[in-house]
Amino acid sequence: MNWSTSWTGSKKPTKQRNYVRNAPLHVRSTLLGSHLSKELRLKLKTRALRARKGDKVKVIRGQHKGKTGTIDRVNTKRMKAFITGVEFIKKDGSKAMYPIHTSNLIILELHADKRRLTQEAKGEQK
Repeated sequence: MNWSTSWTGSKKPTKQRNYVRNAPLHVRSTLLGSHLSKELRLKLKTRALRARKGDKVKVIRGQHKGKTGTIDRVNTKRMKAFITGVEFIKKDGSKAMYPIHTSNLIILELHADKRRLTQEAKGEQK
């Protein structure tokens, strides 16, 4: 199945998964959204934003539920975020970062750079 910009949707989960799996990277990055905390939601007047490196987040699903940390890196191809403090222990005893899908995170604080600050300011003016 090739990826298509004209695809509107389907009830079938297989087609939905194939859409995401075959999507180009610039589209996959838009699918990396995370919900905002209640305070940020009121401040920015938006429900979700794309998770980015440096954001402080809280895990809300999975075996690491309740842990907080900052996003160390985001893998756009695998659609996963790696968070400091969320690790698993390998058989040799070393620690490795655990990949978590961004839909299972809540953004508590934004790491704002110049570009992101201007986008947020535009959102507040609406």
